[in-house]
Amino acid sequence: MKNPIVPTREDIRRAAHELTTVRDFLRYAVSQFTAAELVFGHGTTRALDEAAFLILATLKLPIEEIDPWLEAKLTAPERELVADVIARRIETRKPASYLVGEAWIGPYSFRVDERVIVPRSFIGELLVGGFDEFIGELGEIRRGLDLCTGSGCLAILMAHAFPGAQIVACDISADALVVAKENVADYGLEEQIRLVRSDLYDGLNGSRFDLIISNPPYVTDEAVAAFPPEYAAEPALAHAGGTDGLDLVHRILKGAGTQLEAGGTFIAEIGQGRDLLESCYPEIPFHWLDTEQSEGEVLLLRKEDLPG
Repeated sequence: MKNPIVPTREDIRRAAHELTTVRDFLRYAVSQFTAAELVFGHGTTRALDEAAFLILATLKLPIEEIDPWLEAKLTAPERELVADVIARRIETRKPASYLVGEAWIGPYSFRVDERVIVPRSFIGELLVGGFDEFIGELGEIRRGLDLCTGSGCLAILMAHAFPGAQIVACDISADALVVAKENVADYGLEEQIRLVRSDLYDGLNGSRFDLIISNPPYVTDEAVAAFPPEYAAEPALAHAGGTDGLDLVHRILKGAGTQLEAGGTFIAEIGQGRDLLESCYPEIPFHWLDTEQSEGEVLLLRKEDLPG
């Protein structure tokens, strides 16, 4: 197999002296990312989008669209900053969000670093814009739970979707909860969101909720072992789902019924485990919430449908 062509930091620094506009740096970054055979999937799926995000975020420009800025000329200090972030993306193979310290779900920005997985949940996609048809069916949400909260992003999105609800966000990782605390504070939601260190339901003291959402670890051991550097840079705890990827999913499902109020709803993201999960629970009427980016990866269950 042919080894990728990886430019050195000095190569990139020299090239930056010949690049002038955002368009120049965008073209150059796409070429170098492609040549280095980087892997994407942390909010972007191709070199062009990754390069655009890194350039815009580094220059503190709105990330929604790069076109208005393509002909903008960069100052010498700006060229150095952009060249540096391009070099670090290639050298470290870390996700772009770690390099700039932020990730986005829709219009919402969250602080991220190596203590948390980079936010990219399909549940987040639903909470931001695709959940409206279900909100009316859920009834009044007075208390919500975000299980395996990580950066706190889904708890924050739930708080915005249900502004009258009190939200509990829990995670087993103390480091992740430090990041979540910063994100909650950034949105001024300290009075609405309570952060709890807990191994799933163990630290919740029997609290009950109208809505539980969860994006737990669901990657198989085999897949984790084969991770490219970009995915291996994230906390292993946030990915590891056991031999078939469903270890945590089973525990969460089996405990959800006792944590829900009468008429409550459970929503979870489980990756590619739909067929296996349905075969494990043939008596459960799983309802699947498809999004623009996914099919059969987010399940919805009512309390009365959950296992004993």
